Amino acid sequence: MARIWTPYEVAFRLFAPMHIGRNKVGNLQQTRSYVTGRVFWGALTMRLTRKPGKPASDSFLYQSIGKQVNDSLAWTYYYPALLRSGRYQIIWPWDDENDFSYRFIRSYTSSTLAYPQQSADEGMLHEVEFLSPHTFDTGEQVYLIGYVFEKAGCNLPWKDSLTKIQFGGERGYGWGDVRLATVPSKVDTFSLFNDHVTCSLINERPRITVPACMSILAHTSAKNFEAEGCIEPLVGREWRSNNTNNKYAGQHVEFNNICFTPGSTVIQKRQFTIEDFGIWKPVPIT
Repeated sequence: MARIWTPYEVAFRLFAPMHIGRNKVGNLQQTRSYVTGRVFWGALTMRLTRKPGKPASDSFLYQSIGKQVNDSLAWTYYYPALLRSGRYQIIWPWDDENDFSYRFIRSYTSSTLAYPQQSADEGMLHEVEFLSPHTFDTGEQVYLIGYVFEKAGCNLPWKDSLTKIQFGGERGYGWGDVRLATVPSKVDTFSLFNDHVTCSLINERPRITVPACMSILAHTSAKNFEAEGCIEPLVGREWRSNNTNNKYAGQHVEFNNICFTPGSTVIQKRQFTIEDFGIWKPVPIT
């Protein structure tokens, strides 16, 4: 049977601190230690939509391009990696959370000042975690590794768009700046992420097979699926200028699903389809 999808390995070099929103605890805005599929979708959609001389004055163009991205492409989450002997060694955040945080995660504190009192303005002190572009123990360059699946007939210039892209929050301060480490390259095997999972390319959506007792690598719908790990509601902010309320950029909150988080462990061998925003959906093994 002919392939419907063509997989490409994509390696980004992290040039600046990166904050992927997770939770807020007190004044601390926690970061995820990976790039979610929704964040990748939002960054790519923004780059494809914003063209010189053609500013988008409402959200309809973004929604149209975003739908094309979801229909014509599929993608994985992106994980930190180090370059070792010419190969990318992925550092899974859940293997040793304390060690990972020590090596890759720091925080930045800032506040609005109340000048008459020469102190921090009340309620304006906040601390933002970030994934560092270099490890804190050895000073090594940090990369982000993931995959894009291109559907047959896709005409989106997604490869060119990835040459100038930002991920996550605090982008106005230059955070989230990434550059392609290499040109996206076709994957000749069915193994991904250093043989952690395998893929099938002949169905309407790409399929990922995870061996027993291995970790899932994306948010995965918890409906009719059992795993050992944490569950959370997956939501994201969007711009919906046609809304009556919450119509400005980032005000509309879109609910995606109740999901097991990346790093959760499957009890037995399972297969998943990659759905919109890179979310996995369990399916029977074929």
